[in-house]
Amino acid sequence: MIQRLTFRTPHTARTTRPSPTAFDRRLVPPMVLGSVLNPINSSMIAVALVPIGIAFGAPPAETVWLVTALYLATAVGQPVIGRLVDMYGPRRLYLAGTALVGVAGLLGALAPSLGALIAARVLLGLGTSAAYPAAMRLTRGEAERTGQDSPAGVLTALAVANQTVAVVGPALGGLLIGLGGWRAVFTVNVPLSAACLVLGTLRLPRSETRRRAVDVPGMALFAALLVALMLFLMDPRADRWYLPVLCAAAGAVFAARELRAPDPFVDLRVLGGNGPLLATYLRQLLAYTTSYAFMYGYTQWLEQGRGLGASRAGLALVPLSLAALTVSTLTGRREAVRAKLLAGSALQIAGSAVLLLIHADSPLWLLLLAGALLGIPQGLIGLATQNALYRQADPERIGSAAGLLRTFMYLGALGATAATAAFFPHRADTAGLHGLALFMLAGSALLLATTLPDRSLGRLTPRKA
Repeated sequence: MIQRLTFRTPHTARTTRPSPTAFDRRLVPPMVLGSVLNPINSSMIAVALVPIGIAFGAPPAETVWLVTALYLATAVGQPVIGRLVDMYGPRRLYLAGTALVGVAGLLGALAPSLGALIAARVLLGLGTSAAYPAAMRLTRGEAERTGQDSPAGVLTALAVANQTVAVVGPALGGLLIGLGGWRAVFTVNVPLSAACLVLGTLRLPRSETRRRAVDVPGMALFAALLVALMLFLMDPRADRWYLPVLCAAAGAVFAARELRAPDPFVDLRVLGGNGPLLATYLRQLLAYTTSYAFMYGYTQWLEQGRGLGASRAGLALVPLSLAALTVSTLTGRREAVRAKLLAGSALQIAGSAVLLLIHADSPLWLLLLAGALLGIPQGLIGLATQNALYRQADPERIGSAAGLLRTFMYLGALGATAATAAFFPHRADTAGLHGLALFMLAGSALLLATTLPDRSLGRLTPRKA
């Protein structure tokens, strides 16, 4: 039988005990700071790839592994570490993960080769995988402690912080490179890690839970199927046929193992019977495939199809970021999951349709309108799927469920990368942009189709814990 996690206030905070009926706000700083470690490292590297390639004499085909390594490690690490959070409590995994971020930062700062730098990115991916599942577990623990299951404000803070950091990441990376070279992009993780460790030690509650055997074979099989799938999605070619075969084989063995295991890594019986949660994962995949396809594809078209420089192309995407942040901030405290998903999918359809009207000589206002239209659903859908998961997941497995949500986001990013490469085989021309827009339109229509008939979304409202 799974034992419920219980929380007690750390000794250092005895003089300021949290209110018995309100969320302990002292938890918010470590939760937010830890959760932004992943997006900041995902976005800062974009401006460091060229100087790193020059430093090691490596072509883009090799430096791209600095991006891929983080994606792979995080996509596998989030649900695995999330499960450990569920079993052993958020504090232990949060502190271990953020400590690993500091180690990875030092390794990257001192790396003598590109291979060592890629290893540092793998460690960063694993280390940054702990904080978000830990934050979701802490939020659930506070709901159980207070009896007030209304965490919309806290979940909004996590979402807005992650979106803000993702937006400013490239600019911060450029500033750090200007001050201390590309190694500063890795070195900055050392003080960030130290801050997380101090805040986590002082403010995160200790958890008491019965230790159980970890389903290592299940985790290993899950990692094998996911890595094989992601490697194929990054470069889908006929001569890489063995990757989907390996993925299918690992998936079959994984399913057989998990259905027999007494305490499985992923309880397939419970997950298979939770149709609403499976639908949320599907919506996350569809939404982020469209979102990343726009960010990757539209940016390339602005530079090659429209002839803008990199800095001007970046400025053209400012409406996307502003719209996403504004919508998240204004609507975050109202869960309204179904309404946000319906509005978000409809606006994704509208934004994709606008891309079909864009040509190399289109006016600037039309280019900016496309970004604004597709920025609004980015803010709406991200909040909606996060809140839906919080309501739909088994409370005892909220950490691993939250990790899987992030995994589906990364699968969407990789699917978008593959689609962009398919529609822009040689250069990002207008015909390719229109083909990509039709692909986005189809995904957005599927998102709307999975949301419209799902009346259960309207019942996802705050309730007494």
